[in-house]
Amino acid sequence: MAVKNSSPETLCPIARAEDIVGDRWTVLVLRELFMRNHRYDEIQAQTGGTPQMVASRLKSLEADGMVERRAYSERPPRYEYHLTAKGEAFYTVVLALRAWGETWCKSAQEGVAVHYVHRTCGHGAGLGPLCEHCGELLRREDLISEPSEAYVQERSARREAFKGKST
Repeated sequence: MAVKNSSPETLCPIARAEDIVGDRWTVLVLRELFMRNHRYDEIQAQTGGTPQMVASRLKSLEADGMVERRAYSERPPRYEYHLTAKGEAFYTVVLALRAWGETWCKSAQEGVAVHYVHRTCGHGAGLGPLCEHCGELLRREDLISEPSEAYVQERSARREAFKGKST
């Protein structure tokens, strides 16, 4: 959400950060941007948010300097959404949420949704924040993502369901 007037009333950085990214929909929109989905329809399909919800989160992220819009069509006007440096810096938080979710919110039978290979050493990166093989801090640009077949199917099903609703 956009920076709220209450933010300056506290020095607590957690409270201030929560003002910007403290709801499920905002984090899911950011997840999609980190997965390199830049177009509104794909973000909406993969988050499951209503058009109004996704639009408001993108506008808030833009107002907070985490996202920038880039035109890709003039007629009709269409935009892509890209992370700024401030938005990219949120990746460590996404990695931490992923690790916590994989560890505490899933059964072992489900398997890891996305396996990361660390480009630097060429081995599996694990859940982070450090590469489980070489110990180096994981950075987004140094990771190759390999989604599990189940996760690929899940995302494909969401995309197809969204297409069915929008036609």
